[in-house]
Amino acid sequence: MAQGYVRKEMSPDMAPPVTESGVIGWALKNLFSSWLNGVLTFFGVYIIYLTVPPFFEFTIFDAIWTGENGKACRNITDGGIVPDGQAIGACWPYVKAYFSQFIYGRYPLEERWRVDIAMFVGVISLIPLLMPTLPYKRENAIFLLGIYPFLVTILLTGGNIGVGSGAWGLLLILMVLGAGLVIFQAKTTQSIQIGSGLKVVAAIGAVVALVYLALSFDWGMSQVETPLWGGLLVTLVVAITGIVASFPIGIVLALGRRSEMPVARLFSVIFIEFWRGVPLITVLFMSSVMLPLFLPEGVQFDKLLRVLIGVTLFSAAYMAETVRGGLQAISRGQYEGAMALGLSFWQMMGLIVLPQALKLVIPGIVNAFIGLFKDTTLVLIVGLFDLLGQVQASFTDPVWSSPVTSHTGYLFAGLVFWVFCFGMSRYSIFMENLLHRGHKR
Repeated sequence: MAQGYVRKEMSPDMAPPVTESGVIGWALKNLFSSWLNGVLTFFGVYIIYLTVPPFFEFTIFDAIWTGENGKACRNITDGGIVPDGQAIGACWPYVKAYFSQFIYGRYPLEERWRVDIAMFVGVISLIPLLMPTLPYKRENAIFLLGIYPFLVTILLTGGNIGVGSGAWGLLLILMVLGAGLVIFQAKTTQSIQIGSGLKVVAAIGAVVALVYLALSFDWGMSQVETPLWGGLLVTLVVAITGIVASFPIGIVLALGRRSEMPVARLFSVIFIEFWRGVPLITVLFMSSVMLPLFLPEGVQFDKLLRVLIGVTLFSAAYMAETVRGGLQAISRGQYEGAMALGLSFWQMMGLIVLPQALKLVIPGIVNAFIGLFKDTTLVLIVGLFDLLGQVQASFTDPVWSSPVTSHTGYLFAGLVFWVFCFGMSRYSIFMENLLHRGHKR
C-alpha cells in the first residue's frame, strides 16, 4: 500500500555552487569565459606586472620627499651615494617648489587671491549644477553661464580693458548681425513676429553695451596682462571657454546643416568642412599671427583672446558633426508628432528633438570635451604657457637640475590631466545611466 508524504517545513536553502557566485564565479564569468578571454586575462596581468610596480616604486617607494634643491634628487638617497646621472625616484620637492608657478604661471604674487576667488566661485557654482537632486538649476545656470564669465574676466584682468579698443565694437556688430540672421530664419518658419525680433536685437545690444561698460569701468584693481598668465590657469581658461562656447555654436551649425534654407545649409557646410580640414596647430598660428593682418586698423585682439576664438571655432566644427549624428538618429515620427501638435521649429527642436539627440551622443560630446582639454597644450607654440608649458619651462632651472626632474614634471602634469579627463568621463557615464529610459538596468 502506497504511503503519502506531506512536507510541513520548507527545506533549508542550499548555497549556490562555487563556480556561480563569489570571486570564483565572477572570474569564470568575466575573465575565463572562453580560452581566448583566458589568454587575454593572463596577458593583461603580465602587462600590469610590468608597469604598475615600477610606477609605484618611482612615485612613492623610491621617491625623494624633502630637499632644498636638485642635489637631494641627484646624489643622496637612503644614506647612500648614487652616481651622477643615475635615475632614482621622483623628485617631489621640485614639484613643491614650483607648484605655485604650475598653477598661476607668472601671475603677480600679491594678486593671486583673484585667481583663487575665481576658481572657488566656479567650483561652488558648478557642483550644484552637476548634481541632479539639487534645486534652482535655472538660476544656477544663468549665473554660471551669464554672470560668472564677466566676473572672472574682471577679476583676472583687473577691469578697465574696454576703453579705446575697437574689438568690442566689432563684437557688438557681429552679435547683432547674428541675432538678425536668427530672427530672419525664425520669421521664415513663422515662429516669431518682427516686433519680438526687434526686442531680441535690442536685448542683445543692451547686454553687449552693459558688458562693455563693466569691462571698461575702473574697479580699483591693478591690471594683469595675459602674457603673465600661465600654468593651470591658462589650461582651464582655454578649455572651459572652448567647451562652453563651442557647444551652442556646434548645435546651431548642426541645425543649419540639416536646414532646408540653402544659405544656412551652405554656410554651415563650408564652415564645418573648412575647420575640420585644418589642423589645430595651423588654427593657432593663424589666430596668433595672421588674424591681426585681416582686422581693421585700430582693432586689436589680445593673444589669449585670439587663441580662445580659434579653439572655439575649431571645436565647434567637430561638435556640430557629433550633434548632427544625434539628430539623424531621431526617427521621422518625432518630427511629425511635434508638427502635429502645432509646435514651431524652435519649440520642436528645444522640447522634442534636441533633448533626445543630445542624450544619444553624450559619449561623443564628452569625448570632444576631453580631446579639447588635452589639446590646450598646443597653445605653447604661440607663446602661451599652459600647465605643460610651465612644467617644461621649469626644466631650465639649474637649481633643480637632476636626472629625474623632467620625469617628475611630466608625471605631475599627466596626473593633473588624468584627474580632469577621468572626472569628465565618469560623470558622462553617470548622466547616461541617469537619463536612460529603456529596459536596460
